[in-house]
Amino acid sequence: MLVGKKAPEFSVNAVVNGVIESEFSLERYLGEKYVLLFFYPKDFTFVCPTELIGFQRALGEFEKRDTAVVGCSTDSEFCHWAWANTPQAQGGIQGVTYPLLADINKEVAAAYDVLAEEGDQVAYRGLFLIDKQGVIRHMLVNDMPLGRSIDEAIRMVDALQHFEQFGEVCPMGWHKGEEAMAPTHEGVSGYLSR
Repeated sequence: MLVGKKAPEFSVNAVVNGVIESEFSLERYLGEKYVLLFFYPKDFTFVCPTELIGFQRALGEFEKRDTAVVGCSTDSEFCHWAWANTPQAQGGIQGVTYPLLADINKEVAAAYDVLAEEGDQVAYRGLFLIDKQGVIRHMLVNDMPLGRSIDEAIRMVDALQHFEQFGEVCPMGWHKGEEAMAPTHEGVSGYLSR
């Protein structure tokens, strides 16, 4: 369980907006941005492009929330580069601009405890919301055939930012703009009586 702990550090090669970059680390965001780090099994597969393209389509929503989106798989930077330069109509993810980490040694997936130990040893669909201090505040791990909800990822960013700004906790199904509750028994009673 990594929630409440400092996000594991790493430095790996990455593809950023179609260009290979060496020694990419999340430290560049520390104190500046929230980070949504997500893991996916493999490039050039079936469910993965729906998620990567979906995150790209929602990138503006994350940017409005001061949140960097970073993807990671155990593929090489060269595989990422080829996939990022393949048109979407041909199974590629051309147009994805956020960083894709090349965890070829599987150390990042292992550090975040999302590395499958059987088969090809690829990453499960892990998702981690990291605050500006580098602390993991939310995590979700899906098995490989189960795609995740980008709307839920945005909701989690909103909930964290609401808590940080107002000190109010966010009940089940809460969305930005809705009433939250004071973290006291009185606040809970008042909220539930509505």
